[in-house]
Amino acid sequence: MTTPDPDEPLAEQLLRLTRRVHRIQKRHLQQLALGITPAQSRLLRTLAHYESPPRMADLAERLEVVPRAVTTLVDGLEASGRVRRVPDPSNRRVIRIELTADGREALREVHGARRSAAEEILGPLTDQQREALGGLLDTLVDGAPDRAC
Repeated sequence: MTTPDPDEPLAEQLLRLTRRVHRIQKRHLQQLALGITPAQSRLLRTLAHYESPPRMADLAERLEVVPRAVTTLVDGLEASGRVRRVPDPSNRRVIRIELTADGREALREVHGARRSAAEEILGPLTDQQREALGGLLDTLVDGAPDRAC
């Protein structure tokens, strides 16, 4: 007989919240009618954090996905004119990915949709509860190192 895990209800709540956040963010993205998936949105946001255009391998590492997944995302975003592949100036065999003007505009709209989704999710909380939740989330995200499974 196994003993019940006292953290199981909390783990289930976190999983339900994660699913709710994804669902609400996806709905807000769809309302923009940009034709951007949540995964493409994440790639655009990640690209914006680089000072110079990254390689596909850099994006795959940062996004914690296989390189093929990045290729698929870039293909879709390139077809819509939001990113472009450019040769590396120091090694023309290396391809880098950069945001286009359309990509930067889409990113602005995506940020707005994410803010709206966050407001919908956090709406029931008071300012004090939001502050407490922020502190707790910081502790959970930054406090414990990843453990190998």
